[in-house]
Amino acid sequence: MKDELIALIPEFELITDEDLREKTLEAYIAAMNEGGWKPGDLMRLPFTLLIDPCPATMLEHIRGVTGLAVAIAKGLSAAYPKNPRMKVDYDLLVSGALLHDVGKLVEYEEKDGKFIASKSGKLLRHPNSGMGIAKSTGLPDEVLHAIVYHSHEGDGRRGTIESIIINHADFLNFEPLKLP
Repeated sequence: MKDELIALIPEFELITDEDLREKTLEAYIAAMNEGGWKPGDLMRLPFTLLIDPCPATMLEHIRGVTGLAVAIAKGLSAAYPKNPRMKVDYDLLVSGALLHDVGKLVEYEEKDGKFIASKSGKLLRHPNSGMGIAKSTGLPDEVLHAIVYHSHEGDGRRGTIESIIINHADFLNFEPLKLP
């Protein structure tokens, strides 16, 4: 499953810290196993159940958020090269961006050819379930923080530049898709 995920999401290779990359992949695999999904399902899973029909897949969204997060970080680093508040840890950024919606893999289920909220999805939001999955693989607190606070739960609570960037990259990969 690991090789299939890397083939679908080559951004895993942007994580230079081998241990962090492996734990990020382990979290994906754990979520896929718990949700009963295969890597290829990412090409048909909707990235949200809030837009019907959903105009983007989970795979497109994950890669879109990760790519935009990296681009934002590069832009900030170029604009503020001497400002320590703008120093981004790219490994933490990419891991958090890749995993920000990993909880959706247990939040969704397929029934009668339609994607719906699972029991877990009805009781827990994906930032919380995703953080739990990531914690179980030993990912660092900075990645857990980015996952749990990437959505509205994090309003006023984001404490790292990486989590701020991921929140905005996610928003920009969601809001325009709601336009008519």
